[in-house]
Amino acid sequence: MPLTKAVVQDRPRIPPQTPGDYVALVWATGLFSGFSPMAPGTAGSAVMAALYYAGGRLGWFQPFALDTLVWLLLVAVVVSYSGVWAAERAEHFFGAKDPNEVVVDEFAGQIITYLFLPLVPQLAGRVWAFELWTLGGFLLFRLFDVIKPYPASRFEALRGGLGIMADDIVAGIQAGLVLLLCAKGMALWLGAAG
Repeated sequence: MPLTKAVVQDRPRIPPQTPGDYVALVWATGLFSGFSPMAPGTAGSAVMAALYYAGGRLGWFQPFALDTLVWLLLVAVVVSYSGVWAAERAEHFFGAKDPNEVVVDEFAGQIITYLFLPLVPQLAGRVWAFELWTLGGFLLFRLFDVIKPYPASRFEALRGGLGIMADDIVAGIQAGLVLLLCAKGMALWLGAAG
């Protein structure tokens, strides 16, 4: 019997059995944000955006430092790789292909969208730049995740956890590049105006 997209009523059809199953469920559902009754994908993206913003504001990383790109890339790889594993197991729990509750793909796509801020050091002196970057990245990723422009839409056809993750990873790259172009344009405009 093939898996189909289904809305599950707030709990897995096949309950987790092992500690690894529970870890997979928590991670696949984006720390439970995927159980949001409205727009679980947006809820998952919002959680990652909030974690990114809090990390920058609490000094866990310097948003405009070039070494931040390396650390965020490492985080994106870990989130993506572990997300494939967790999403694959979650399909089994929920008995559906790409269940709505699985939002670790939004976690990965959202953090990938934020990768490129260190490439715009001209904005480092602007007190609002990090906030604008965070909000703009959130909105752009949600737009790209929903409309899935080519080639993101092609990756949905992949099977299992990779199929769940791949389209959002590509949408995150697309959104991140658009965000970078906007930020570069703003930096040029501010340089010319200032």
